[in-house]
Amino acid sequence: MLFPELAAYRGTTTRLHPRPGSPQTSASSVGGPMLWPADEPWPVCGEAHGRGRGRRPVDIHRYRRVLATAWARNQVAGPTEEERELLNELHREHRIPGSSETDPLPMIGLAQLYRRDVPDLPNGPDGCDLLQVFWCPFNAHGPGGYGLELRLCWRRSAEVGEVLTPQPQPVVVGSDGFVPEPCVLHPEQVVTYPFAGLLPEDLCARIDAWDEAQEEAGPSTDGNAAEPIGYQYDLSIPPGWRVGGFASWHATDPYPMDCQTCRTPMRLLLTIDSSEWDGGSGSWKPREDQDLPTHRCATPTEVTVGRFDELNLFACPTDPSHPHRWSIQ
Repeated sequence: MLFPELAAYRGTTTRLHPRPGSPQTSASSVGGPMLWPADEPWPVCGEAHGRGRGRRPVDIHRYRRVLATAWARNQVAGPTEEERELLNELHREHRIPGSSETDPLPMIGLAQLYRRDVPDLPNGPDGCDLLQVFWCPFNAHGPGGYGLELRLCWRRSAEVGEVLTPQPQPVVVGSDGFVPEPCVLHPEQVVTYPFAGLLPEDLCARIDAWDEAQEEAGPSTDGNAAEPIGYQYDLSIPPGWRVGGFASWHATDPYPMDCQTCRTPMRLLLTIDSSEWDGGSGSWKPREDQDLPTHRCATPTEVTVGRFDELNLFACPTDPSHPHRWSIQ
């Protein structure tokens, strides 16, 4: 082992491996139907902001289907002229007449995770075994008016009787990246290590030096050796949707993420990623996807965070019911 000290920092994270499908309320999923009680109000965003103009979720789903069919049929020519006209129409924004900035806005059910399916999902408060994540489909929150609004709900799945159907949806959304495609999950627990900048200074410096040496050496010229590996992108933190483990701080310097109720250091609960892998993290690409092109196959959920970033949600380990915090990287 190159750095035996890392053994003391070893952890696990559960990669969710979302794949397009037709999940049921009884299953963990991204973008699937929620196990939501029929007699309980659906989460809504009540913060005052514009919500009367945007794209319709039904159009977004159809747009994606038409485009996927076209590329599957012909990877060179792509959509036909008729399909292009339809795509232009489906991409059009719509206005909601008489819409008010304070009208109740149904939040989008982003994901639900059962404790039985996801090894690194912590126990919820009071014996809850199901985590449900919602978000507002507009970047219009916070002091600057451009932030996200998320809501996490814990519940005991066995106590849910009649399930709400149909489940509310916003009429329009601010961006198609807020609308997830229904995906079934294939959880896989893997080993993970902390972001290098959070390790002891001496160990971090040695890892950085090793990474630089790997980059300078470059790939072998004999055509048989693999690309050189690095700590950040190949050995420490996997890309994609995952539960638990360590957060990456590649876009900012690490900063304290303490519970604002009890000041306890929070732990990473869930990472919502814009892609499952990219050109810099290809070593994490699933074996069955090795021959698939990144630009069309690495984004099964179609969720986009910021400018193709990742959203890290943190929870209080002392009391999961305390308000969560988040960071975009």
